[in-house]
Amino acid sequence: MKKLILAALIIAGLTCSAQQKDASTCSANKETVVVIKTSMGTIKAKLYNDTPLHRDNFIKLVNDGWYNGSPFHRVIKNFMIQGGQNADGRLDPGYTVPAEFKDNHFHKKGALAAARQGDQVNPKKASSGSQFYIVQGKVYDDKWLDMFENRSGKVLSAKQRQTYKTVGGTPHLDGDYTVFGEVTEGLDVVDKIAAVKTGAMDVPVEPVTIISVTIEKGCEKSCCH
Repeated sequence: MKKLILAALIIAGLTCSAQQKDASTCSANKETVVVIKTSMGTIKAKLYNDTPLHRDNFIKLVNDGWYNGSPFHRVIKNFMIQGGQNADGRLDPGYTVPAEFKDNHFHKKGALAAARQGDQVNPKKASSGSQFYIVQGKVYDDKWLDMFENRSGKVLSAKQRQTYKTVGGTPHLDGDYTVFGEVTEGLDVVDKIAAVKTGAMDVPVEPVTIISVTIEKGCEKSCCH
């Protein structure tokens, strides 16, 4: 009987250990996922953990309901769709977020990035407290990318170059605007929004509304604590 009890405890311990390992891995890899419900469909995006200032600020605004009922107020086909003002018309919450440039995050199609004021008034390239955009961009060939590097002085990594040749994006924004997430579902919705008719100042003729932005929960904690 004692041997059976001991064996059962060992099995339980091994099971719990495995669950703790899975939970630990899950926690280490856990990224916040936001659900952006728009009048033209739903977009899901993950927020990067290595841009914590932007991640935490975006989460705060989502929890405050800042984006609910607000418009995508600037749309440029083959470039990006921009939102971020409050439904009551406020353009931002009155503060900026320090830039968090990461070489591994660039302006591929679906990139979620922070808008900002220009260099002349914003030399540190700090991000708007709430304005964001989602990249649509377009696909480029080697000839164009070579010309871009020569003219801009920027050097694209092999990964950037391959991505811009296949997935597409907006390479000229790299290193100047903070990319803090990426779309995981709903790129077709981004394409639909980017295709709407626009008028003066790239404002959609028919409003495109962000109905709500919510946080989608990640993995659950292990039962073994």
